Amino acid sequence: MFLVVGLGNPGKSYRNNRHNIGYKIIDNIREVYDFPEFSKKFKSEFSKSELNKNIIFLLKPTTFMNNSGVALKEIKSFYNIDINNIYVIHDEIDLDQGRVKVKNGGGHNGHNGLKSIDNFIGINYNRVRVGVSRPSKIYKENVDENVSNWVLSNFTSDEKEQWLDDTIIYVSEMIVSLIKNQSDFCD
Repeated sequence: MFLVVGLGNPGKSYRNNRHNIGYKIIDNIREVYDFPEFSKKFKSEFSKSELNKNIIFLLKPTTFMNNSGVALKEIKSFYNIDINNIYVIHDEIDLDQGRVKVKNGGGHNGHNGLKSIDNFIGINYNRVRVGVSRPSKIYKENVDENVSNWVLSNFTSDEKEQWLDDTIIYVSEMIVSLIKNQSDFCD
C-alpha cells in the first residue's frame, strides 16, 4: 500500500496558490490514472485505486496546511501504512521554479505543513519538493520577501505556460514510477 499526499489549503480562494501545488498534482494523478472521484474521508479528499498491482491512496487534507498531520495520522493508522510508503508533495521556496527533488526524511525547512506531519507521524516519509522559488529570485529586484504572502499568492499565467503545467505532469509520472520501482524492489 502506498499513500500519496498533496499539500494545500482547502477552498476556492486558495486553488491557484503556490502553496497548493501538491493539490494540483494529486488532481492530475487522479485524472490521468483514472482514479475514482474523491470522497470525504480522513479529514481529506480521498481516492483509492490499484495501479501496477499496488493499492494507492490519494489524499488532499481538508484541514488547513498547518494541520496536515492530523489527516495523515488518521489514514496511516487506519490502513497501517508503512511510513516509507508515504509520499508528500509540497511547495518548496528554496528550489527554482519547476525543479523537483525527492528525499526520504529530513527537516521541515520552516514549512508548516511538513512540521505538522513530522509531529503526527514522524520524519521518515518521502518528501517530493516542488520548486516555486522566492520572489526576489524571480523578479531580481527588491521585492517583498514575505514568504507567507508569496506562497499564498496565485501562479501567474506566464508561470503556468513556462513551467507549471509541465511540472505537474512530470511529477505525476515520476510518483507512479517511484511507486512501481519501490514495489518491484520490495518483491
